[in-house]
Amino acid sequence: MEIRQLQLEDFEASLGLSEYAFQFKLNGDDRVKSKRKFKPERVWGIFEEGELSAELTLLPLQVYVQGKAVSMGGIAGVATWPENRRQGLVAKLLSHTLQTMNESGHTLSFLHPFLIPFYRRFGWEIYCEYKKYTIPVGKFPRKAEMEGRVERDKANIEVMEQLYGRFASGYNGTLLRDREWWENSVVDEDTHHCVFYSAAGEPGGYVLYKIENKELVIDEFIFMDEEARRGLWTFLANHDSMVTAAKLNLVPADDMLPFLLPDPRIPQENYPYFMARIVNAKAFVEGLTFKEQSELQKRMLYIEDEHAPWNEGLWEWKVNQQGEASLIQVKDTGEQADLRCGIGTLTVLLLGYKHPEELHRCGQLSGSLEAVEWLKGIMPQARTALFDFF
Repeated sequence: MEIRQLQLEDFEASLGLSEYAFQFKLNGDDRVKSKRKFKPERVWGIFEEGELSAELTLLPLQVYVQGKAVSMGGIAGVATWPENRRQGLVAKLLSHTLQTMNESGHTLSFLHPFLIPFYRRFGWEIYCEYKKYTIPVGKFPRKAEMEGRVERDKANIEVMEQLYGRFASGYNGTLLRDREWWENSVVDEDTHHCVFYSAAGEPGGYVLYKIENKELVIDEFIFMDEEARRGLWTFLANHDSMVTAAKLNLVPADDMLPFLLPDPRIPQENYPYFMARIVNAKAFVEGLTFKEQSELQKRMLYIEDEHAPWNEGLWEWKVNQQGEASLIQVKDTGEQADLRCGIGTLTVLLLGYKHPEELHRCGQLSGSLEAVEWLKGIMPQARTALFDFF
């Protein structure tokens, strides 16, 4: 058995496995385009007797954490032939990929799970969720008088890039999008966009949407302030003679729209979305900013992480008066730990998806109440989201 990056000549084998596993078929021009975009160095495979048995794609991406860019390894396209399943091949690929990400400086890894319990075994944990709304036309937000204006299908990507960056950087775990990502994964010829401009001509928000089956399908609704939100909704409400409802996808979990509607009783869904995992605990913790302290604070933390042994063990966690942290490994059995948790729990704790007291209450974080209160006292408030898919 050999684990290696794919080469250009492995394209057909890789595509064949993906077509079978994900039940699609590329023909003609689509197959040519796929080969042209194929980046074999991003795909890792397990080969047995020269045949590709399993594969995954490792995407070098960046995400916002505390408004700053953090290097993240995105895992996608995990596939195995059915005759090779339940033989531990994906487990071997994941372990190898963790090592690769650590050596490459990725401190986080994200993936969209086909089965959450499977990836939890390897340290990934749900870190965000999204809402979906279906709003009948009769329950749309009220139209508002606007001093600004909305322009449809006229803005260039730069305008939306800037608005997205300002909005997304307020959440932990949102993707930093480069131009290639915008062009290949966000906008397409079937998607409309509209941008709200204030009376002073400043862009304040945008919506990406389609009109399908007499419904507005809204894939992204980004706004900087209440004026922009109302202006964009007034534009959308002007479709009332064309559509019967609006469907909003990938809405952040902290969104307040239903509360603001004239009648909040609309179909709503909360959906656990992507999973995250700290790849290197020391690097990730030391890259965060915690609450300022009156004096140097420290506790002992034991991290359980059998699949990334460089994280496993007892650590002295210090936070100084400026909120700067250090994580220093200590040679000990862990009996002196003030706090103890698995790497998945630590991930969702530090990203802000779950809070120390609730993780402690449900048994995911162990330690004294005093230590949990200490942790609560150093953690800044945060919220998580993701508006993309890979």
